[in-house]
Amino acid sequence: MEVQIFGTKKDPATRAALRFFAERRVTTHFVDLRERAASPGELQRFVQKFGVAALLDRGGKRFAERGLGAARYSDARWVDTLAEDPMLLQVPLVRWQHRLTVGLAEPTWREWVAAP
Repeated sequence: MEVQIFGTKKDPATRAALRFFAERRVTTHFVDLRERAASPGELQRFVQKFGVAALLDRGGKRFAERGLGAARYSDARWVDTLAEDPMLLQVPLVRWQHRLTVGLAEPTWREWVAAP
């Protein structure tokens, strides 16, 4: 089993996800969004499952700094904006095979780890 985690090293939720999988000896591929943004294609997978609204960190500092509270973008424009500025994402984004989660989702991760 190998999971891919998108997030930042300083984010507590991302650190909790990394710790969760490390404690269970699951191999992780960590993508630090401060160093490398997720591609629009990768983000599109999450958008198809959860929708753009679930990926936006509307309560985050970066969202407020950019003044996006009143923005009414199309989904395509939001995906482009998230690809350009990954600090707007709700993290961690976790992927295992074709299964995805946004934010802390320990119950779902437990199911993944328990799966044969």
